[in-house]
Amino acid sequence: MPDKPAPDLLKEEKTPYAPPLETQRLIDELYREELSEARAMPPAEKFLAGQRLFEAACRITLAGIRHQHPDYSESRCQEVLLERLELQKKLEDE
Repeated sequence: MPDKPAPDLLKEEKTPYAPPLETQRLIDELYREELSEARAMPPAEKFLAGQRLFEAACRITLAGIRHQHPDYSESRCQEVLLERLELQKKLEDE
């Protein structure tokens, strides 16, 4: 009797995760509050918030680079961050 082929796990469709109803309600409420606060912000504050988000993303990315390459110096980690930012810009321009 021939063996059944192993299922291709990458091709199987998986059901997307859905949080419990109460959790989803809380997520939705928090999102509405964030939107309301953002809409009430003056333009200058929105601009500063964008800068703060960018800086936070850079700190997180640098932490990831340090984790991936514990042997890199701080200046080398900064160079890798700049390389990644330049690559992202190129990808956005295409």
